[in-house]
Amino acid sequence: MTTKRRPSLKPRKVPQQSRAEHTVAAILEAAAGILEIRGMEGLNTNLVSQRAGVSVGTLYQYFPNKDALIVALCLREDAVFCAEAEGALNEPTGQTALKHLITVSVRQQLRRPALARALDFEEGRPAIAKELAAKKAAFHSLVQQILSRSDIPPQASMEIATEDVLAILRAIIDAAGERGEVRRAALEHRVGRALSGYLGITDGQTEASPARPKRSR
Repeated sequence: MTTKRRPSLKPRKVPQQSRAEHTVAAILEAAAGILEIRGMEGLNTNLVSQRAGVSVGTLYQYFPNKDALIVALCLREDAVFCAEAEGALNEPTGQTALKHLITVSVRQQLRRPALARALDFEEGRPAIAKELAAKKAAFHSLVQQILSRSDIPPQASMEIATEDVLAILRAIIDAAGERGEVRRAALEHRVGRALSGYLGITDGQTEASPARPKRSR
């Protein structure tokens, strides 16, 4: 009995020259545009190649299948998000860091809401999630560092608190995206209230508390 080999979701090759990088960028942006308009059901490699202005053969030089395109798109969007989210660690307190994280999360979701919703759904598929595990772990660690600050009330379980914070962020922001909300400030305020309530942050707590010293590894 032979075991069916799972198709690779990794790029077939990495662009080494600026022209190749431009080609890959055009392919990914074409896929993003189709996802926004037609969703996953309307995404296929022929349509992507036409929209990108490249041959199907050129597309397959880089991406072996449609799921590989999705993984690359998720990584592209995650890279932008994580670069912005890491700025939270430069904030002086946990509460200002949390506000930074909320602002970045809302901006990411509402920047291209249809694309964000499509990719959020695809990221839940086991094969896709496996390819994104390292990125997700890095973001998980970032949230834990924020929750470890001295002005954030201690949590019974840091692991559970981190997962809950991420779940609250996703639930409220995704629901707002589904409704077509565009008012970022109002959404950020609601998310902030929800997270403050969960974490036990009260109005009387100061945001000027010094950051908790980093633990040595």
